[in-house]
Amino acid sequence: MQSSVESFINVLESYRGRDKVIRTLCYGSQLVGGVLAGKNSQSSLGKSLLLFSAQLSHCRTTLRLFDDLSMLAYSTSYGLGASEEDALVRWMSILNNIADQLYYPCEHIAWAADAELIKTKSDKWWVLSTGLWGISLILNILRSIRSIQILKRKVQKCQWSGSADSREEALSQKAALRRQIRGEVFSILSSLADLSNAVHWMSPGFLWAGRFPPWLVGLMGTASSLIGLLQMSSSDQGACT
Repeated sequence: MQSSVESFINVLESYRGRDKVIRTLCYGSQLVGGVLAGKNSQSSLGKSLLLFSAQLSHCRTTLRLFDDLSMLAYSTSYGLGASEEDALVRWMSILNNIADQLYYPCEHIAWAADAELIKTKSDKWWVLSTGLWGISLILNILRSIRSIQILKRKVQKCQWSGSADSREEALSQKAALRRQIRGEVFSILSSLADLSNAVHWMSPGFLWAGRFPPWLVGLMGTASSLIGLLQMSSSDQGACT
């Protein structure tokens, strides 16, 4: 019990870990609140949970005001992906980084417009930022699919000679490659859930006439958040093995 509490505290002490927890609470509240409000439009608990979810969403948007430099540092360090073995993975990663880098200033402008800090309409900037988010998710899905194909080929090539040491090394390599494949599968599932929400947040009429109900948005977001937490837990366990 104590180790679980300490692990949770360690997650909260990091920016990325805290964002994942806030994100999970945000979408979880939207899921439960949407279900309660759908059953009874006068449900005070449902309305409160939806308001709580909205405030957490605003909190995350505000915190992302400071993400530009960290994203730029990552994009700069990746560069043209000279270390990547596969050309498709390299170019998809480069385009993904560009979409992510452009996403932040567009969202900042939309946020500033809503806060009446600048005189412009926020709608088009929200649509643009959401569109860039969607492009990033699609590229991430395609990159993960390609990475899985490459990793599966590597697993098939893992062979050993007659010695016990060689067999143990090959088995260890296979286990590491399979962990990477699981990570890519988690990434695809998380991106698919987020992509459904990106479609939802596009302004009505841009893609279709309506939006998803709050509980469905909450369900997709909660699934994506839980997968992200599971990925974080799996990577921590993998580092310890």
